[in-house]
Amino acid sequence: MNFIALKMLVGNRARYLSIVIGLTFASLLITQQSAIFMGLMTRTFGFLTDTALPDIWVMDPKVQYIDDIKPLKETESIRVRSVEGVAWAVPLYKGLLKARLSNGTFQTCNVIGLDDETLIGGPPRMLQGKLSELRRSDAIIVNDIGAAGKLATVLPDGRRVPLKIGDTMELNDHRAVVVGICQVQRTFQSQPVVYTTYSRATVFAPRERKLLSFVAAKAKPGQDFHTLCQRICKTTGLAAYTKDEFKKLTIRYYMKYTGIPVNFGTTVVLGFIVGIAIAGQTFFSFTLDNLRYFGTLKAMGATDRVLLQMILLQAALVGSIGYGLGVGTASALGTLLGRTELSFLLTWQLLLVSASAVMVICAVSAILSMRKVIRLEPAVVFQS
Repeated sequence: MNFIALKMLVGNRARYLSIVIGLTFASLLITQQSAIFMGLMTRTFGFLTDTALPDIWVMDPKVQYIDDIKPLKETESIRVRSVEGVAWAVPLYKGLLKARLSNGTFQTCNVIGLDDETLIGGPPRMLQGKLSELRRSDAIIVNDIGAAGKLATVLPDGRRVPLKIGDTMELNDHRAVVVGICQVQRTFQSQPVVYTTYSRATVFAPRERKLLSFVAAKAKPGQDFHTLCQRICKTTGLAAYTKDEFKKLTIRYYMKYTGIPVNFGTTVVLGFIVGIAIAGQTFFSFTLDNLRYFGTLKAMGATDRVLLQMILLQAALVGSIGYGLGVGTASALGTLLGRTELSFLLTWQLLLVSASAVMVICAVSAILSMRKVIRLEPAVVFQS
């Protein structure tokens, strides 16, 4: 019976291809949009991912997400360092500053100021130069995407000359010399990332009474992170989060106060509806076209259970093919566009979500067809 079911399915190639194309499009849309959404969310806390050493992040209690900077007094790092269970704590500056390039154009940059002594929080990978070069006068390190993109020099003929070691720019009217090129995650707004020392970053930044953005701390071996966070909060009156908690805080803000989830969620739902509309309707029409064959099999003694198994097999086959083609196409597009502005992160959880959505579409299609087959009277087939 399984062989007959498959012959019935592929016998009408037009219907068969229509069902597969509908499921492929639905799977592609659901997978790709979900992966882009996940990619955008990971970019919101990319700085935390790149800064691997600190276990705990200390900040003003009113901070809502990673770019919601509320400056602290510089003495706060000393207070955090004195809390029992803290191995070390260093000051860190993070802010948006305008850079004036050699051709006179301006570009907003995400400037990171590292502790002068330890340089903790530096980029995870250096492509050119060394992190220790930041101790040179006016030194900065720029990320590779920013150096080749928004910070590149545009020639009169349109060609772009990437920023390189030895080039200079101005940050808030202060000279800055590039001493290295690094690789970090793209920021949410795809701004260039500039690393320098904390003391130099406070010189670059507009003068304010407070300039300390965060205190990055490391727990002593054997310390429970959550307990230590509570101790820091109680001792200093500041907010303290583990890295994962700070990531979740940032994601919650973007989920609650931006339209990103609604926009991408709408697209995913539309993909699901389109899949049901196209694949479901086409599969139902396919069943109607083959009612005479189902009636003949029923008249020959085939039970409803056998006929239902045939329909489920047909639905499972087209669902598997459509899902595979959709996910494969989405993965290929994500790989090809991986070095562009497009954010794309395909996880195994998203694969399960996409597979579940395709499974539901196929189940709905199969249920519509099953009702027609179960109610079918074999005698009706032979009346004509």
